[in-house]
Amino acid sequence: KMLGNVLCAVLFMGALPSLADASQGHISVVLLGATGDLAKKYLWQGLFQLYMDQVSSGHSFTFHGAALTALEPGQRLMFDVLKKLACPPDESPNRCAVLKDQFLKLSQYHQLKTAENYTALNREIEMLLHQEGLKEAGRIFYFSVPPFAYTEIARHINSSCRPPPGAWLRVVLEKPFGHDLESAQQLAAELTSFFREEEMYRVDHYLGKQAVAHILPFRDENQQFLDPIWNRHHVERVEIVLKETVDAKGRTSFYEQYGVIRDVLQNHLTETLMFLTMELPANVSRAEEVLQCKLQAFQSLRGLEKNSAVLGQYQAYASQVQEELQKPQDYISTTPTFAGVLIHSDSLRWEGVPFLLASGKALDERVGYIRVLFKNRAYCTQSETLRDAGHSQCKAKQIIFYIGHGALNTPAVLVSRNLFKPIMPKGSWREAVGQPDLHVFGQPLSDYYVYTPVKERDAYSVLISNIYHGRKDFFITTESLLASWGFWTPLLDSISHQSLRLYPGGVENQHLLDFEMMSGEVAFTLAEPVELLNPNRLMPSDYRTIQSKFRQNPLVSAWSEDLISQLASDIEKTASRTVARSGQFHLALSGGSSPVVLFQRLARHHYAFPWKHTHLWLVDERCVPLTDAESNFFSLHSHLLQSVRVPYFNVHPMPVHLNQRLCVEEDRGTELYAKEITALVANASFDLVLLGVGTDGHTASLFPRSESGLEGSQAVVLTESPVKPHQRMSLSLPLINKARQVFVLVLGKGKHDITTLLSRVGHEPRKWPVSGVSPSSGQLVWYVDYEALLG
Repeated sequence: KMLGNVLCAVLFMGALPSLADASQGHISVVLLGATGDLAKKYLWQGLFQLYMDQVSSGHSFTFHGAALTALEPGQRLMFDVLKKLACPPDESPNRCAVLKDQFLKLSQYHQLKTAENYTALNREIEMLLHQEGLKEAGRIFYFSVPPFAYTEIARHINSSCRPPPGAWLRVVLEKPFGHDLESAQQLAAELTSFFREEEMYRVDHYLGKQAVAHILPFRDENQQFLDPIWNRHHVERVEIVLKETVDAKGRTSFYEQYGVIRDVLQNHLTETLMFLTMELPANVSRAEEVLQCKLQAFQSLRGLEKNSAVLGQYQAYASQVQEELQKPQDYISTTPTFAGVLIHSDSLRWEGVPFLLASGKALDERVGYIRVLFKNRAYCTQSETLRDAGHSQCKAKQIIFYIGHGALNTPAVLVSRNLFKPIMPKGSWREAVGQPDLHVFGQPLSDYYVYTPVKERDAYSVLISNIYHGRKDFFITTESLLASWGFWTPLLDSISHQSLRLYPGGVENQHLLDFEMMSGEVAFTLAEPVELLNPNRLMPSDYRTIQSKFRQNPLVSAWSEDLISQLASDIEKTASRTVARSGQFHLALSGGSSPVVLFQRLARHHYAFPWKHTHLWLVDERCVPLTDAESNFFSLHSHLLQSVRVPYFNVHPMPVHLNQRLCVEEDRGTELYAKEITALVANASFDLVLLGVGTDGHTASLFPRSESGLEGSQAVVLTESPVKPHQRMSLSLPLINKARQVFVLVLGKGKHDITTLLSRVGHEPRKWPVSGVSPSSGQLVWYVDYEALLG
């Protein structure tokens, strides 16, 4: 009896206290893709480490390697890998030899290709347990296979290879988990139909890196020092960096699909970011609490825009793609191999602190680190030579979680000596000494308290141990995964055709990839050298003049970014002039998606805007609570109000929620808003009204054939939208036409048809409400981007 013999041999060695303990239960580990690269490099070694660590835990194990390869060749391939397994240096050679021998005896190969194969594996596990008289504790299925195979394998496991009631199932999944939000949702939905959330362990191997895994424990153990300084008042910036010297040669097929953002930033670096920005749970050892705090941190991230990232591609990449994927000589790849991204959190703790995420291939060094740089307000009158340099308050203050490689070539935690001496767990981390000539971020190592792991463990060994112990906080839940893709997908969509900075690779990059932060955006510091520009990469030229009129009114047209920039400047000029003339500026803003980029532009670039003297009104509102994501006020608050200083009493949301009811006519919300306008706005004439246009020609919430609001004396009306939420509140067309200025913003290809139509029709507000916008004594200006104007 194979398992019985192994148990006896281990007991004889003294590794197990008694056979009674061994009967705690049996664990079957099934490694799918057992002969693949990941399995060869890391997974088998990680499983052997688990066996060495847990051989005396009271559980017994069997290890089942599985692949599509037929039995004999598969067996040969697998055992070639197993024979090369190594013990850690501190393991005695005798014990190592015995454990390795036992591990090989406990491992067997299976061809898993058909439903029958899975049924046979299940039968084999049950028979083995029956023969040995062991109770089943659980099963681990490790998917080291491409994601396209997940669904079929999941179906087979669910239908014929689940453990019996009372035993647990843990299914381990490797990235990529989708390509964008939609594909991630689809894959998650498929897996959820076979497995419960608590059964799925999505691996991000960075969470097993010792320096990354120690961020939360470090924050917890050093709360007394960090509480006063771990916030926006003291942190200058945070850098999360992973640099590689290798290029994508041999992997261009994968890289063309994913690129550096999907490969590294969306997962490894974002997960690390969460450990830094999340609020500390009451108990960092409770997975549920950690995961909940992590999700809240995701929700605080400010959305990314095109200008949140700088992108590059090493020069040889294009020819590598052409060669490996048989692409024509004129094929141009828009896949980034380098990215620097600026991220902001709108949480109270981190508001305004820049978080820089950067990664790339063919760079000057291989290194990974997380660097928290603190503000330094000290001024030291004594010269550098007379001071105790290590404790000088004028030196940089920083905490560095060093992931590995680079100058230190080991995982480490470094804390500036002029900050505090950290508390570190003695059993697992020790203070490092020596290396006086070594410098980290321009400072000698002696300026830091430096700690390294007592025993270095590779990431997969750490994660496999956490799978065994059921530590879910080291893995990606479905909610976290979708939150991450929800955050990154808009940026990925916006940069899909963006031109990339070409860089030669390695040390020759010099300062080419240096970038700087300005007004919440990032840009390369140096202009791109002419000799690196590829003539095929030229973007569409900027049209200077199309026409100066649209519907007999002034027209401003440009590419969308330039158009928004111009519109924001024009609004600021109007505001400044109006405040200088009358002391206050009344601005009415529309809802919908088009103004969001304008709000963000105003918040981040227009610091001279006279917000203190500005009253903000809503042109229209959906009949939902103001805290609802569908609310126009909620959008205005998220993208503008929380970033600028408008006096509280100058903000005028529409009263759609009265008496705990939404837009009920007898609550007279429309009359309340009309009275407020009359009381505060001279002659009820807004200084500026910003409108948009729907694909059906509606503007504000005035829709074609609307029963109210297109004419008459009523200033504010309730209307019905053809799309949900149906009920709306809106300024009427007569009130809009009393404004001193009306700007109409039209963006995107989707508006091309209605723009073309509007250029031809006359004043027909019942068919196309926006055609009725005609200020009686004010000015109307159209802001239409090239995509809407030209298609």
